[in-house]
Amino acid sequence: WSPSSGGHLSSWAEPQAPFLSWKSNECEQWLQFLGLSQYSAALRCWQSAAPSNHLSRATPQQLDKQLGVRHPLHRKKLQLAINARMGVEGSLGRTSPGEHIEGMAASSSWVSQWLDDVGLPQYKELFHEARVDPRVLNVLTWDDLAFLKVTSLLHATSLKRGIQVLREYNFDSSSLIRRSGLAAIDSTADNSDNNNTGVNCNGSVGSQGHEVCLWSNHRVMEWLKTVHLSEYAPNLRGSGVHGALLVYEVRFNSEVLAALLSIPSNKTLLRRHLNTHFKELVGREVVVEKRQVEEAPGYIALSTLTKIKPSKKSQFSLKRRSGKGRSGQMLEFDDLLCPLEERPPRATVQHSSIQNSPETRLC
Repeated sequence: WSPSSGGHLSSWAEPQAPFLSWKSNECEQWLQFLGLSQYSAALRCWQSAAPSNHLSRATPQQLDKQLGVRHPLHRKKLQLAINARMGVEGSLGRTSPGEHIEGMAASSSWVSQWLDDVGLPQYKELFHEARVDPRVLNVLTWDDLAFLKVTSLLHATSLKRGIQVLREYNFDSSSLIRRSGLAAIDSTADNSDNNNTGVNCNGSVGSQGHEVCLWSNHRVMEWLKTVHLSEYAPNLRGSGVHGALLVYEVRFNSEVLAALLSIPSNKTLLRRHLNTHFKELVGREVVVEKRQVEEAPGYIALSTLTKIKPSKKSQFSLKRRSGKGRSGQMLEFDDLLCPLEERPPRATVQHSSIQNSPETRLC
């Protein structure tokens, strides 16, 4: 371990004893492994003050006052990691990342790569400072975005859809498609009469089974080149556009994409060309669903300029788990950026869920 590594242990030998029996130095090494080494000294003092003081039993209030973990996302990361060690699922259920997440939680490169994938590399430093890992991403709230300085509604929506597709693949970011090599998809540029080409409700493209919802920002830029829009492709860098945003976000359409690409509004033929290929890419059923949402009363269009205004509610609440044999806290989160019940698009749209979403809290 070294300071230049961001406070992470490059390797860590996990103790054989249960978490409740870990010694003080073992708890300190685990904090370093999680990238939270700045709290090791305070943890040592607190645990040595009384035999009952142990990291496994620390409450959020103790993490704040005794350990000095005042950064809300650091506290959330540590509480989630403690609960995972104690086997406390809380309200997360099956949608929480699997056991393989522990190593990913200690790697700052995982989130950096993912931010590249969703087209938001400008937030790398802020996510790194907040020590965001897959567990934190899974329960990221709208209020958390303020600490990450995400103020754009479009960027927040990009993160939301990126988290959604990660959940479907148990946070295995290697499932994302970062480069081309999918001839069947590239051929859509020269196959506009094929009405079967596109993404079905489950995200698959035609009969080839390729997943546009897994496309990274770079892969979308490659697709633009195949539909003869290569001069505009570089404009997607830092835009937050990726496959899951195209497919899963019902308010994302070719007009939003054209605005992000900086295609002038007076170039109607070019915008029509983009619209044609966009529809081919996402598929007929997704296009129909997007149109249904647009025609619903109270529809709020997705804009590249809209800002979000987080509420001032607390980021999460805690409840004691009842019953014997288990310690720890049960976490319950309000206003998740990506609700746990979020699913891929369906033919029937429940527009009321959009109207009542925190996304309607706009500046």
